[in-house]
Amino acid sequence: MRRAADRRRRRWRRARRSIGGLAAVLAIAGLAFAAAVHWWSGASLAADRVALARIEVQPLGGSLVSARAYGAGGARIPLSVDGGRLLPRTLLSPGEAITIVVLVHRPSLLGWALGHSRTERLSLETPLARPTQRWPTLSAHKALTVGFSDAVDRVSYSTGRRRRIVSAHGSRVLSLGTRGPSGTVEVSAAARPWERLGAPVRITWFPPSRLPVVIVSPSLAGPLAPRSTIRLTFSRPVSEAIGSARPRFSVPVPGRWRTSGSDSHSLVFSPTGFGFPLAATAQVELPREFAVSDGDSPVKPARTIGLKVAGASLLRLQQLLADAGYLPLSWRPKGEPVSRQPLAEITAAVKPPEGTFSWRYPNTPPELQRLWIPAQPNQLTRGAVMLFEENHGLAVDGFAGARVWRALLGEAVDATKRREGYSYVYVHRNVPQLLTLWHNGRTVLTSPGNTGVPAAPTQLGTYPVFEHIPVGTMSGTNPDGSHYNDPGIRWISYFHGGDALHSFNRSSFGTPQSLGCVELPLATAARVWPYTPIGTLVTIEN
Repeated sequence: MRRAADRRRRRWRRARRSIGGLAAVLAIAGLAFAAAVHWWSGASLAADRVALARIEVQPLGGSLVSARAYGAGGARIPLSVDGGRLLPRTLLSPGEAITIVVLVHRPSLLGWALGHSRTERLSLETPLARPTQRWPTLSAHKALTVGFSDAVDRVSYSTGRRRRIVSAHGSRVLSLGTRGPSGTVEVSAAARPWERLGAPVRITWFPPSRLPVVIVSPSLAGPLAPRSTIRLTFSRPVSEAIGSARPRFSVPVPGRWRTSGSDSHSLVFSPTGFGFPLAATAQVELPREFAVSDGDSPVKPARTIGLKVAGASLLRLQQLLADAGYLPLSWRPKGEPVSRQPLAEITAAVKPPEGTFSWRYPNTPPELQRLWIPAQPNQLTRGAVMLFEENHGLAVDGFAGARVWRALLGEAVDATKRREGYSYVYVHRNVPQLLTLWHNGRTVLTSPGNTGVPAAPTQLGTYPVFEHIPVGTMSGTNPDGSHYNDPGIRWISYFHGGDALHSFNRSSFGTPQSLGCVELPLATAARVWPYTPIGTLVTIEN
């Protein structure tokens, strides 16, 4: 009996062990099945070398329901799906931050265990291909080769106004052809067909040289605009080329030198205010000797760089003088008026806007009207410049130089206007000789006066007053060779050499009696004198 019981216990133990083993096998198989199901029901989202991203759904993973992309600001980016590749349907910018969200719907048999849907999210930046060498040395007759940090689809480059876009076919290196001895090209690249061209990057090449090379831009071939930005690009980093020293100008120019952002090889001077003096010839004085080029000419050793600044337009001078009240004319622009900002005013000084002049007064003397020629030199303009110079404490020469333009542009910005009005004097030389004073549209007075005798006639023509004194001594040579010296002459306005409007004690007026001057009775001369400041025009006619 005991033996039978032992046998039964042994059989029971073997059965239990068999059941346990089977259960373990079934458990392992179940876990393996579950793992397999989980593995084969997954989905992965990753960046792609061709598309924006790639979605891969496993055989048991179900189907892709939606794929969406968003820009950094949350703006929706439309996508298309092609064989698991997600391609944007609009051009994206290089280096743009993108978030992609895909939704996968699982089969119903697996949905109760693993969830009916699965969301995958991926954050990435669009590829950014940049030139790897921005300041190469280029031997003569060699092609300029540009390398990029990533494969590129297409490249845009420009030198001056010419711009080209070429296909790079996924290469990392592109030849831009043979170039001059030195120069600068701006290169933009797109790494993928669905990208926009990136921001332009300056590449400057230099010739081999025993001296460090500096390239100046813009080109020195033509005159510079007064507010032109001057860029000096060195073959070495600025810190090595000149250290903390900075170039200087031979003429005063408001502004400052600064390094150019990420460009460690460039110094940029940005003029402020009205910039370089108009029509100036300036020198950029370098801290040391360099091999200098402007990209259009071979390099040559130098410590200075010559700059020629564009001159101002005579037409704009006339427009500003009219606006400021120094001419008997008004000026109206054809379009919008020039903004009262230094940059706008100095730009208009070189390239004047279109517009029309009109006489400010309905009864302007025809003698005065005949003097006016827009955009050409004339005595009206010269007299106005002289009056402006006198009012601003400048040397009176009738020439609109740099100081005159600075003051005139300053008044244009400040909208300053002269309020004293406009005067004009014309003298009829035929007997009876008469002087007429006209001011602001009305005749102030007409008076007999004496002009020069036949041996010393008062010259015909129009002349601006150049000296204006209340009392002085007049001296000279008489027609017979003797000399005269008359002190205490009152109310003198010199207009041509030694000829002047002034008072003189005569028994009669209206006939030739002077030695070239226009003599007036004392009371008349006293009335005329305040109306004839420097720059006032005096016309002598028959």
